Amino acid sequence: MAEVVNLRRARKDRAKREKEAQAQENRVAFGRTKAERDLTDAQKRLEAAKLDAHKRDDAP
Repeated sequence: MAEVVNLRRARKDRAKREKEAQAQENRVAFGRTKAERDLTDAQKRLEAAKLDAHKRDDAP
């Protein structure tokens, strides 16, 4: 025989898991020191500059 599932409880459990996953992502994104944020920003700018340097101008 199958197990009886309370749909209301299942929805609440799923919402709780999703909320915890979002909280974990936020901890990673916002739980960094200023030096770490600055380093990440500098790396992103450097990567963008390298990509832009490799672009070709096909304008006549």
